[in-house]
Amino acid sequence: MKSTRAIRIITSLSLGVVILASLSWVGLGQVSGQISRIDVFGKLTDRPEKTSRALNYLVVGSDSREGLSKEEIRALRVGSTAVAAGGRSDTMFLIHISKSRDAAFIVSLPRDTLVQVPAHKSQDGTTDISERPGKLNAAFAFGGAPLLIQTIETKTNLKIDHYVEVNFAGFTRVVDALGGIEVCSSVDIDDPKSHLVLSAGTHTLGGIEALKYVRTRDYDGRGDIGRMERQQKFVSSVLRKATSSGVLLNPIKLANFYNATISTVKMDSGVSKNDLLTLAKQMRNLSSGNVRTLTVPLSDPNGRDPVVGSVVIWDEELAADLWTRIRDDKALIDEVKPSPSATAAPIKIDKFKTKTAAENPCAPKK
Repeated sequence: MKSTRAIRIITSLSLGVVILASLSWVGLGQVSGQISRIDVFGKLTDRPEKTSRALNYLVVGSDSREGLSKEEIRALRVGSTAVAAGGRSDTMFLIHISKSRDAAFIVSLPRDTLVQVPAHKSQDGTTDISERPGKLNAAFAFGGAPLLIQTIETKTNLKIDHYVEVNFAGFTRVVDALGGIEVCSSVDIDDPKSHLVLSAGTHTLGGIEALKYVRTRDYDGRGDIGRMERQQKFVSSVLRKATSSGVLLNPIKLANFYNATISTVKMDSGVSKNDLLTLAKQMRNLSSGNVRTLTVPLSDPNGRDPVVGSVVIWDEELAADLWTRIRDDKALIDEVKPSPSATAAPIKIDKFKTKTAAENPCAPKK
């Protein structure tokens, strides 16, 4: 990812798990009316079929600088609003909420994933562009949310129910509203591209420094893959912080949290107030321990395509299995009995290498 591009990690679902579960019915109705709506599904055709009542949200980070002060732009060194003109996104998550609303999966989608970008109009609307190979983030750049959704649905055969977009300012505002987010590093970080300087150890980062943290990619030699793992840990830390009693029981923090979220989030126009009310009621018992994070299985994170160039290639077999399980709302972890004995404890097999949001990598080792 280019160093000047924004990496957005806060999602309406990772935040909304708390927002929706704790708002009053009247309050949620008021908040729903303040969230910006965009039409992303209206012109899509030949979409995958639903096989369960589970919900799939596509969460995308917009590199819009809208809402950032001049001081914040200078601190981040990301350039002005004009730099990001045209709309780009490098961070994408597929959030799956089970049909019983008691479990969720957060799947990272690498921005450089090799995909077939469907036929579409040029950005100025004057030219028909045929289907062609490309990178996942290019679909968003070429055709915004509709083309991105069409590309992902074609690649996964999974229907996207709702779309959420969060901008640069949204990230920093929400982190600050939560009182900062805890991160930890086993080594010193000095990344001249993200401008993050951090000593080894545990730190609580405010919005600006947190944004630098989730942008950094070059200090450990693992590029986007290492960054995605850090982003997943960061989302988990947000969930733990947001669902802590210190936030939920503090009226001032809670009010700041809501205001930061609703002022910087866009949702698809198909999400109604009643949808949010129903989801809020259903998700009251969803804990961070029932939220699993993972990256779509990869066969080659440093692949190469003769047309597109450097790309990330999914593991065809494992990725297909993952999307089938999510489509049918099945568990990601298998349990196998090691012997015919009725008393033998089952062995858990996690071939997708998931983690739970409750796991805290910064906690002292016992």
